[in-house]
Amino acid sequence: MASRITGLVRELLIASAFGASALTDAFNVAFRIPNLFRRLFAEGAFSQAFVPVLAASKAENGEAATQTVINHVATLLAWALLLLSLLGVLAAPYLVWAMASGLQQQVEAYAAAVQMTRWMFPYIGFMSMVALSAGILNTWKQFAIPAATPVLLNLAMVGASAVLAPWLALQGIQAVYALPVGVMLGGLLQLGIQIPALSRLGLLPRIGLTWRAIRQAASDPASRQIAALMLPALLGVGVAQISLLINTQIASHLAPGSVSWLTYADRLMEFPTAILGVALGAVLMPQLAAARAKGDQAEYAAMLDWGLRLVVLLALPCAAALLTFSQPLVSVLYHYGAFTNKDVQQTTLALSGYGVGLLGLVAIKVLAPGFYASQDIKTPVKIAVMVLCFTQLLNFVLVPYLAHAGLALSIGLGALLNAAWLLVGLIRKGRYKPLPGWGLFGLRVVLASVLLALFLSFASGHLDWLALRQHVGWRLAAMAIVLAASAILYFGSLRLSGLRLQTFVRR
Repeated sequence: MASRITGLVRELLIASAFGASALTDAFNVAFRIPNLFRRLFAEGAFSQAFVPVLAASKAENGEAATQTVINHVATLLAWALLLLSLLGVLAAPYLVWAMASGLQQQVEAYAAAVQMTRWMFPYIGFMSMVALSAGILNTWKQFAIPAATPVLLNLAMVGASAVLAPWLALQGIQAVYALPVGVMLGGLLQLGIQIPALSRLGLLPRIGLTWRAIRQAASDPASRQIAALMLPALLGVGVAQISLLINTQIASHLAPGSVSWLTYADRLMEFPTAILGVALGAVLMPQLAAARAKGDQAEYAAMLDWGLRLVVLLALPCAAALLTFSQPLVSVLYHYGAFTNKDVQQTTLALSGYGVGLLGLVAIKVLAPGFYASQDIKTPVKIAVMVLCFTQLLNFVLVPYLAHAGLALSIGLGALLNAAWLLVGLIRKGRYKPLPGWGLFGLRVVLASVLLALFLSFASGHLDWLALRQHVGWRLAAMAIVLAASAILYFGSLRLSGLRLQTFVRR
């Protein structure tokens, strides 16, 4: 929650200071490049392969043997990241062209994107080591530090936007160049905070610096198992990143600002997806892997059932809010300074498209670990490839009519298909059997969400949220009142229908 709140503050400052322009598109493209590799290697394929192997080693071989696994994996990862970072800095012009060739229409923006990519590419090194640390800490059920780590990136970028950007402007330098400085500082801080947490547990990795140490690490059976699991995982995560690359490429050829509108909407979407999906996935993954290692199928299925019910309980009302109340949300969060009425409207369209698939986007974070914990990565990969084809077919149909909003809608619809396919796969493989009570539970949540949607639609239409830009205090107060009333209405409706939220805590 702290991470998402500070992230919204960060985006508010960036939107207010820089708006949506060719230069903000350049930064967003440059930032997406290391983020693409981060999601591909660190939070994607590596985490999916590393956490199940680590949890199994801890359960079967004890902590001493697991420390050796950690040292070997850290050694191989550190050297691979050093090489990748050097290659990324050298290949920056080609990476920018591959991500968003449409930026070449704006010579200054294209040059800025290349320069900022070079500055920020080593960020992947910081974040990949953070992913290693998070996997270790989560396996030992230490969730606080990994969950709070992104706050440091947000604070560093807030500081860069508020302090460094105005100073650069006074020096005659484009203020947007403050943002990559904030990114790199944030990466350094995120890695630094992991060290004391790992040291307290006696799990700080020891990275080998010699060729002999690298060879020894590479010959470790656990390292080889992780590498073998990473290959199909790379394909699976790569499919999602290929989809992102294609969408960014298409957006770069649309109206200037399209990449930024999608980015601002995506940042707002990350609020529910991170709080619900990422948090649940981080908690469930090591525990599912441990249950699988112990052969406890009943516990395995019960944890999945609990996670899915929590997703439906919290993600469905969020989706209803995004579909009926998106313009007020965008107005309150972004509509300041350089962010215009048009920017609000275009970001609102993108947010509504994403909102269609919110339930799927969150559910994937719970359903996919159901496969990864069993070291079954091939099934989600096959599903992801099919969903990629479906998403791009939707782009072909929707983008000519809806422009950048069509890109967001195709992602939302693809996420729903992906989640449904994963759910059917888990049931067919016998890894998950829904526990009794889903019918009544689902009916209660749907009815409460419909009431919420009606209330938010009324609140959206009976206040001129754009005009309230001149009265920031009144607009913030109105938003606080609407959100408080929404929470009371939704959870009150559930309570009156007989749903006891305490059962989720007890389970």
